[in-house]
Amino acid sequence: QVQLVESGGGLVQPGGSLRLSCAASGSIFRINDMGWYRQAPGKERELVARITSGGTTNYADSVKGRFTISRDNAKNAVYLQMNSLKPEDTAVYYCNADIAYLTGGDYGALDYWGKGTLVTVSS
Repeated sequence: QVQLVESGGGLVQPGGSLRLSCAASGSIFRINDMGWYRQAPGKERELVARITSGGTTNYADSVKGRFTISRDNAKNAVYLQMNSLKPEDTAVYYCNADIAYLTGGDYGALDYWGKGTLVTVSS
C-alpha cells in the first residue's frame, strides 16, 4: 500500500508565499510523474504543475512564473513553491503520483492521490 501525505498549507496574505510538500511511502518500486492539482469551492479539480522522473516540468498558465515544482527522488517527495499568491489561488491542493510496483513477476503502475491541504489567500 502507498500513501501520499501533503503538508505546508495555511492562510497567507495576497503577495505572500507558501511551500507545499508531499512525501510518498509504502510499497514503491519507482515513482514516475508527480504533480499538484487544486480544487477551489464549486469548481472542478485542475492541474497546477507536474514533473517527470527526469525533471521535466509543465505548469498551468495561471501559475507560470509564480509557482515552481521540484522533487527529491531520494526522499520520494515533491514540492510546490508558491510565490506572489493571489486570492484566486485559494483551494485544496492535492498531491498526485504515478507509482510503479514490482511484486514477484507482476509489474505495473497505479495512480495515487493525497488527502489534500488547504491553501487560503486572504487579507
